[in-house]
Amino acid sequence: FGRTSWSLGVSSMKLLSKLIDRDNSGQITLMPEEAEDMWHTYNLLQIKDSLRASTFRKVQTESSTGSVGSNRVRTTLTICVETIDFDAQACMLRVKGTNIQENDYVKMGAYHTIELELNRKFTLAKKLWDSVVLERIEQACDPGYNADVGAVIMQEGLAHICLVTSSMTVLRAKVETTIPRKRKGSCTQHDKALDKFYESVMQGIIRHINFEVVKCVLVASPGFVKEQFCNYMFEQAVKTDIKLILDNRSKFLQVHSSSGHKYALKEVLLDTSVIGRLTDTKAAGEVKALDDFYKMLQHEPDRAFYGIRHVEKANEALAVETLLITDELFRSQDIAKRSRYVKLVDSVRDNGGTVRMFSSLHVSGEQLNQLTGVAAILRFPVSEVSDQEEEDSASDSD
Repeated sequence: FGRTSWSLGVSSMKLLSKLIDRDNSGQITLMPEEAEDMWHTYNLLQIKDSLRASTFRKVQTESSTGSVGSNRVRTTLTICVETIDFDAQACMLRVKGTNIQENDYVKMGAYHTIELELNRKFTLAKKLWDSVVLERIEQACDPGYNADVGAVIMQEGLAHICLVTSSMTVLRAKVETTIPRKRKGSCTQHDKALDKFYESVMQGIIRHINFEVVKCVLVASPGFVKEQFCNYMFEQAVKTDIKLILDNRSKFLQVHSSSGHKYALKEVLLDTSVIGRLTDTKAAGEVKALDDFYKMLQHEPDRAFYGIRHVEKANEALAVETLLITDELFRSQDIAKRSRYVKLVDSVRDNGGTVRMFSSLHVSGEQLNQLTGVAAILRFPVSEVSDQEEEDSASDSD
């Protein structure tokens, strides 16, 4: 079932120590406990930060007879970060840099790649901890931000089993089965293949959805596929006494989707019955904010701006009611560019506006990235930015 195999528990990243000076320099020690914590850590790291963590190093040894061998030793290194590599599918994070602290096995200035591990602490030091980074740590260490929505997006012969967390949509399993067409006078092969498909989807739910955390499982499809599947699943659960399904029957919510493809999840999260059920989840809030922005753009375009210059102009007029911004912009290694976005976020909040931070790994974040990654819903109309400014704004966001 799918390529990813990590499971979500109810814990969150642990904050072990926080030493930040008045000038906002300092260090923080964290312990990642869930795969999603690696995503948060990826968003904390910047080039020229220093990272201290436990790692393996291959060391050459020479025996008394003069033969040379090598073995891996575990050691703690402090590196100055140069490259950051995040594998979204496996939720793995590798950080490469030069050693900046004396070590028995690694020379000063030598390159090393640290692969951050679950349940092993690391210390991150920065010359400047800005408000966006500190907020990210607060979220990562808050158990309330964990995945609480499961989704099965399906059509005949195709199903995607997903987890929707506050910061990412994770595809846990894809089920594909060829379903033969119904023939005149005989539906046996069709029905058998359909039962086999439903069985695979049910096993995928059992294997990939943690009902201790998940508050709701959306089952979405065009037509009657969702009803037929749920009937099959609950009948099988009664027949074979699958307590996990029976005990959580009330968590399943059937909704319409246009297809069984993953992109249909966005429209599912906008369904009014779903919004009602998920009022306390951050993911639903972001999808709604983006939908509100599109509606405003359509009906009152003077109250919907996107692009950094447009949004900054609206903010100068104290007009920003809701700022929509993707975390991708804060991963910019251009310090001036990053500072510009941090300043915008802080200013909008100081002026009484709401800031919605979108994850680029979430379907809604992918969409916002197509609109330059920054947009705003305004309290009142603001006149359009001139054509010259518009061209400058476009070149800024490239």
